[in-house]
Amino acid sequence: MTPLQQLTDLAVEKKSAEVTDWAARIGWLVGLALFVVLVYWLMREGWKWRGTLQGDLPELPGAPEETSPARLSMSGRYHGSTTAGQWLDRIVAHGLGTRSLAELTLTDEGLDVVRPGAADFFVPAAALRGARLDKGIAGKVLTEGGLLVVTWAHGDRLIDSGFRSDHAAEHTEWVEAINSMIKTTSTEGAER
Repeated sequence: MTPLQQLTDLAVEKKSAEVTDWAARIGWLVGLALFVVLVYWLMREGWKWRGTLQGDLPELPGAPEETSPARLSMSGRYHGSTTAGQWLDRIVAHGLGTRSLAELTLTDEGLDVVRPGAADFFVPAAALRGARLDKGIAGKVLTEGGLLVVTWAHGDRLIDSGFRSDHAAEHTEWVEAINSMIKTTSTEGAER
C-alpha cells in the first residue's frame, strides 16, 4: 500500500463527531429567557413598590388657566426627580420617575413642565427653592454642568428635578432666571 492510498483510506474511515447537541442548546436558551423574564419582573415589582412607599406625596398641581407672558421657554428632556440632595433616590410617584421629552415654560406664576407621553406638572413660583447646574440625577450622568436641576417643595418634601435642554447653553440663563425669581418672591413675602 502506498502512502497516498493509506491517507485516502484514513480519510474515508473517519467520521466527524456530532457538533451540536440540540436538546441541550434549546434547554439553555429557554433557561436564559426565563432568567431575563424573572429579572424584568423583579425590576417592575421594585418600581411599583417604590411608588407605593411614596404614596404620601400629594397630587401634582396643574398649570393655571391664565398665566403671564413666558419669561423663558425651553425644549429638551426630563431626566427624573429625586429627593433633594440625594441624586440616586428617584421619586416615581405620580409619574415623576418617567423620563421623557419636555417643554418647559417659566412664567411669573411658576414653572410649567409639559411632557408628551407622561404626566405634565406645574411648580408654583412659591414652591421654587433654587436652580443649579449639575452633572447627574436619578442614575443619569452627563458632562459637568450638562443638567439643569430645579429644587422645589411639594407637600413636606424638597424635590430635585433634572432637565437637559436641546441647547445646553440655555442652562445658565435658566439658573439665573429661576434664582432671581426666588429672591424676588422671598423679598416680596418679607415686605408684607
